[in-house]
Amino acid sequence: MKKLTFLDSLKNWKRKLRWDRQYKSGKWNYLFENEEEPRYNGIINAIKKYTENPKLLDLGAGEGVLRYKLKEQKSSLKYYCGVDFSQVSIKKAKKFNFDNSKFLVADLHYYTPEENYDAIIFNEAFYYINHKLKSDVLERVLSKLNTNGILIVSIFKEGEGCWEFFNHVDLKPLEFKKIESSKENRYWKLGVYRKKNLN
Repeated sequence: MKKLTFLDSLKNWKRKLRWDRQYKSGKWNYLFENEEEPRYNGIINAIKKYTENPKLLDLGAGEGVLRYKLKEQKSSLKYYCGVDFSQVSIKKAKKFNFDNSKFLVADLHYYTPEENYDAIIFNEAFYYINHKLKSDVLERVLSKLNTNGILIVSIFKEGEGCWEFFNHVDLKPLEFKKIESSKENRYWKLGVYRKKNLN
């Protein structure tokens, strides 16, 4: 497994402290509100379209907004696991006590899922992964995605230096679209991929 350099580890640690402070202050509370609705609906629609009662892994889960919206829409889930490197956000997410769900604090640079999933989401998280480790992280995640499972990638605005990693031999593109917010100049790119059966 590749590792961050000392300087990159220090930057990553500082970012984690900053995000913990921001979650404590309530800076990210707006993610539950209407301006983020189009993006979350895009993710949920892809889950519903390409899976049935899935085991779902949410990478970059924050305070559990996706899980909250899945419950709100009465979406069928076999199991949900949310992962974020902010202890504060995960502590907040756990307070919801969602059924068939768990939340973990982990750094995606080194995280390996413990079990296989039908759907895995990089939820506004892939662009925060150090460029030198992006390929390594993606390989580890894909190793835990079931054959014919789906990978959903949500990235704010253009996501430069990210999308080329998903032109992957194990992945078949299903959808790629721009999703616009009600707020001016705010948009996301959403990619949906299926893991190929290579047998």
